[in-house]
Amino acid sequence: MAPSPPSAFWSVPGRELLRQLEATPRGLSDEEGQKRLQLHGANLLRPKKHTGTLTLLLSQYKSPIILILLFATALSFYLRDHTDAIIILSIVLVSGLLGFWQERGAVHAVAKLLALVQIRAAVRRDGQVKEVPVEEIVPGDVALLKAGDVIPGDCSLLESKDLFVNEAALTGETFPVEKEAGVLAPDLPLSQRTSVLFMGTHVVSGTATALVVLTGRATEFGQVSAQLALKAPETEFERGVRRFGYFLMEVTLLLVIAIFAINVFLKRPVLESFLFSLALAVGLTPQLLPAIISINLALGAKRMAAGQVIVKRLAAIENFGSMNVLCADKTGTLTAGVVQLHSAQGLEGRESEKVLFYAYLNAFFETGFANPIDQAIRKHCCPDISGYRKLDEVPYDFLRKRLSILVAKGGEHLMIAKGALTNVLAACSQAENGQGQVVELAGVREEIMERFAGFSAQGLRTLGIAYRHLGTETAITKDQETGMTFLGFLLVYDPPKEGIIDTIRQMKRLGVSLKIITGDNALVAASVGRQVGFAHPDVLTGPEIARLSDEALLRKAQETRVFAEVEPNQKERLIRTLRQGGHVVGFMGDGINDVSALHAADVSISVDSAVDVAKEAADIVLLEKDLGVLIQGIHAGRTTFANTLKYVFMATSANFGNMFSMAGASLFLSFLPLLPKQILLTNLLTDLPEMTIATDSVDRELVEKPRRWDIKFIRKFMITFGVISSVFDYLTFGALLWILQATEAQFRTGWFQESVISAAIIVLVIRSRRPFFQSLPGKYLLTATLLVVAATIIFPYTPLAVFFNFQPLSLEFLALIGLIILLYIGSAEVAKRFFYRRVQA
Repeated sequence: MAPSPPSAFWSVPGRELLRQLEATPRGLSDEEGQKRLQLHGANLLRPKKHTGTLTLLLSQYKSPIILILLFATALSFYLRDHTDAIIILSIVLVSGLLGFWQERGAVHAVAKLLALVQIRAAVRRDGQVKEVPVEEIVPGDVALLKAGDVIPGDCSLLESKDLFVNEAALTGETFPVEKEAGVLAPDLPLSQRTSVLFMGTHVVSGTATALVVLTGRATEFGQVSAQLALKAPETEFERGVRRFGYFLMEVTLLLVIAIFAINVFLKRPVLESFLFSLALAVGLTPQLLPAIISINLALGAKRMAAGQVIVKRLAAIENFGSMNVLCADKTGTLTAGVVQLHSAQGLEGRESEKVLFYAYLNAFFETGFANPIDQAIRKHCCPDISGYRKLDEVPYDFLRKRLSILVAKGGEHLMIAKGALTNVLAACSQAENGQGQVVELAGVREEIMERFAGFSAQGLRTLGIAYRHLGTETAITKDQETGMTFLGFLLVYDPPKEGIIDTIRQMKRLGVSLKIITGDNALVAASVGRQVGFAHPDVLTGPEIARLSDEALLRKAQETRVFAEVEPNQKERLIRTLRQGGHVVGFMGDGINDVSALHAADVSISVDSAVDVAKEAADIVLLEKDLGVLIQGIHAGRTTFANTLKYVFMATSANFGNMFSMAGASLFLSFLPLLPKQILLTNLLTDLPEMTIATDSVDRELVEKPRRWDIKFIRKFMITFGVISSVFDYLTFGALLWILQATEAQFRTGWFQESVISAAIIVLVIRSRRPFFQSLPGKYLLTATLLVVAATIIFPYTPLAVFFNFQPLSLEFLALIGLIILLYIGSAEVAKRFFYRRVQA
């Protein structure tokens, strides 16, 4: 029996709560953690969708049309037409098995990729701190939290230090909420439970030790998500595919009902007419579309993974390929991401050993939030600090933008603050000059700001160092960051990445415009912009953004390339504004202050080294923070999109044209143009090359610029090439009936061969905008096409032909069919040239 916490656990003291959950401050054992995981289930808001082998197999046959066809086949078997029933059933089963085999491989590949970017939480297990996947967190776990961490369940605080949590996802509250351990009244509303950390929220600043009480669906967030039935928003591509599917289904339904009614009216056998109508429906319905999309996206994800890009949400691949604006911070993206210490200078701008020493003390003892600046300071020098010991710390956060350490040496207790210059100055009332004299800050502030402007113009990032003597104090809070003495400047720089100018030019050639959004001041941002190839960059600052109306910002944002001094909520506003301007916007972020912008973007991109909450919000995670890697991902995304559209073009041209022609022919012929089993064999054979389309090569021009789903373009394509297909189908009818005087069996055999071969070869024409002989197809597509053509020619001469009511054709028949196919391919090639000149997509 699992230990269960009280319903109002915030009203129970921590020691008692530990006892009730049969846990200790040292945490659970790994063995106990596994037992509780089995008992409570995975820590997920929704059960993980496990696509089992049987489920995936059965899903291949869930189409209503396929189910009706299977029912009709069973009826045919019952009425003693055993041979036809077995043949139809076999073809349907083989088609489903092919889709299952391809899709199963895709599902497994994606599962392996997602495991690479799993979110983890630090908990105590067996008395040691271990990183455990968030989904394996259980009630009774003791979690250690810091800035950027995702809260892994509903928790009761055991200890906290200057802890602020962003609860916007749960309560809608914009500003971070301060949290501290304590016992509260049981009937307090959610917003006043200051000793509780809720799943789905994240730490903005400070540190904490918390006891996990509730996980998964039992959490507050879990209950809300169950009511809302959370679902990822539909992408433009998904919406287009859905609309396209509905359109074809409507056409199919009307056609099938009409054909069945007319055939019955013409006094043809009811069951045969019904099976004929259903077989036509199978040919008209793009039943392979879901499988083709799954396979395409999975292969695209594998290609992107090979380029160090992990796709968390497959549907985002299309948006990735459509992206035409990328917003990113400069640090680590445009710059090397390896911060180097330039110098430590005193008030008058001269090198200062004291400034460097105090900066080193601050960097050496900080434990709250790992950052490259502290690493650079520690790497730059190693003074003797053996006489110092750390007493306390107020960690860095994105509101104060400074970090304070309390150290002791002998009887002296000293608080040292380091952070953004203006934020450090805000905590100071005086300053120390080069002679060690302390003066009023007001008298030297102007001089400090002039030096700051000079450093910034050189592209140097400027931090301030300040101190305060605290007598015998052994602990500090952020409230004590007042009345400090400004000591000097710490100057750091992050040089541009090697080859970044060429990378940005390459992105521009791909139709992707780069915009820098940074919290640094305008002078630093402009300097970096110039270094990476932006000639005379216009800079729009956060305060200026705040004063602009939405309409004015829309105009300004589209022409501006560098945004500086930007606050987190302004990043989100910029992203939404650019999207309103008709752009597909990508945002690349890795910090706590990037989360809202990541949610707002069409394509949210983070890196593997990002804070958990940023990785969780991202659709795409880069294993390497590099724009070059991103370019590979854009290529892969556009390749995936192009190959998916190829299948759509095939489904709307040759296949649709053939089935439409057959429906029309059945009205004036005295017999069915093809038997149901022959139609299904035609569908199976034409599907085979199309199943390899995900591996096809893509012409360079199809990945050179962003492309978006265009249903109007597809409709025009369908009408143009569907009509051409139908014209040559009717030409085949005429040739077979009036020139060759074909019998029923010869007519069906001849048209079967013409339909399959033309549909297979036309794939090689419509897969490219170039002449087909100038664009080589992928080896699997070419091989599958040639095999299908060969099998179709040979099939009527094999023993299996009898079961399908086919008959060997003379050389005269084959020559005429071959001539019609050549004319069709030539006409389609000419039509393609005119089509792409007149219709742009």
